[in-house]
Amino acid sequence: MSALVLDDIQAGYDGADVLRGCDLSVAEGELLVVLGPSGAGKSTLLRIVAGLERPRRGRVIIGGTDVTDRRAGRRNVSMVFQNYALFPHLTVVENIAFGLQVRGMRRGEAHDRARRVAELVGCGDLLGRRPSQLSGGERQRVALARAMVREPDVFLLDEPLSNLDAELRAQTRDELKALHTRVGATMLHVTHDQVEALILGNRVAVLHAGRVEQIGSPEEIWRRPATQFVGCFVGTPRMNLLPPDSPLLPAGLPVSGITIGVRPEALRLGAVGTEDTEDTDGVLADVGQVDVIGADAHVHLRVGEESVRARVPADARPSTGKRAWVTVRPADLHVFDAGTGRRVEWR
Repeated sequence: MSALVLDDIQAGYDGADVLRGCDLSVAEGELLVVLGPSGAGKSTLLRIVAGLERPRRGRVIIGGTDVTDRRAGRRNVSMVFQNYALFPHLTVVENIAFGLQVRGMRRGEAHDRARRVAELVGCGDLLGRRPSQLSGGERQRVALARAMVREPDVFLLDEPLSNLDAELRAQTRDELKALHTRVGATMLHVTHDQVEALILGNRVAVLHAGRVEQIGSPEEIWRRPATQFVGCFVGTPRMNLLPPDSPLLPAGLPVSGITIGVRPEALRLGAVGTEDTEDTDGVLADVGQVDVIGADAHVHLRVGEESVRARVPADARPSTGKRAWVTVRPADLHVFDAGTGRRVEWR
C-alpha cells in the first residue's frame, strides 16, 4: 500500500497557480525525491502534505486515510526544515524529546526514546550540548533525530542539505542514504540539486512549473528523459539541443517537428588525422574554450552556426584553437516533439 498519495493537487497564491494538478504516490519505505528548479512548487507541495497549507483542489491521503481537511497537528508526519529549526536554549536531548513531551509523554520516557534515536543517527555523544555548540552536520543529525523520534508515517525533508558546504553536504547525503536503508522509513525529500536527487532517491519526480514532468528511477530519469525539460535539467553540462538537419547528427532522422537532444558525454571527439575518427559519420568542429574540472574537461565546439559542448576525460581534451572530429551514435540521441517537448520514439 502507498504510504502517501497526492491526488490532483492544485494550489496557488493571488490568482497564480503554483501547483497544477499534481499526482504523486510514495510507497511504504520508499525515499522519493522531488527535484526541480526554484519556483517549481516543491516547498508548497511539502507544506500541503504537512498540513501547513490547504490545496485549492485535490486530496492528500496518508496511510490510506484522507487527511486533506486535517490540520497539521493531527497528521502523523514529521518535517526536517532547511534551517533545522532547533530550539537554541535546549540541549540536544531536550530538542529531540520536545515533541514527545508536548504530546503528553513523561519526561523520562521521552528522553529514553530520544537517546535511542540519537544513537541511531550518530549524535548520541552530543546529547548535553546546545545547538550553538554544534556544526552544521551535527545540527542536521539532531533535526533528523527529532523527526524520527515521533515514529511518523511519512518524513518530509525540505532541502535539508542546502545550508552545508560541499564536503559536508556529500558526507551528510551519504549518511542520510545509509540511515534510510537501516530504518526503512517513508521519506519525501525535495531539492533543486540533481546530484543529491540521483544519489538519494529510490525514485525521482521532476517538478516543473507546478507539474510533475516525469517519475522514475534515477537511471530512467537519466537515460530516458520523458520531456525536453527533464533532459536539459538533469545533467552537467546541460544537454545540447539541435535541429534535425544539424550536420552533427547522423542521417535517417525525421526531418521536421522535432528537436534532438545530445548529452555532452555522447559527443565523441578525435584529433584531426587519426584514422579511427576520420569516417563518413564525423564532422570537423572548431575547438573553443576548454574548461578543465578535475578528471573531466568541458569542451566548447562550433560547427558552422551551431555551438555545442562535449564532456571528455581531461587527459584526452583537445586544445583551444584546434579542430577535432565529432561523431554521435544514433543510440545516444534523444528526440523530442518540437511543440510539446515530449519524448518521441523514432526508431
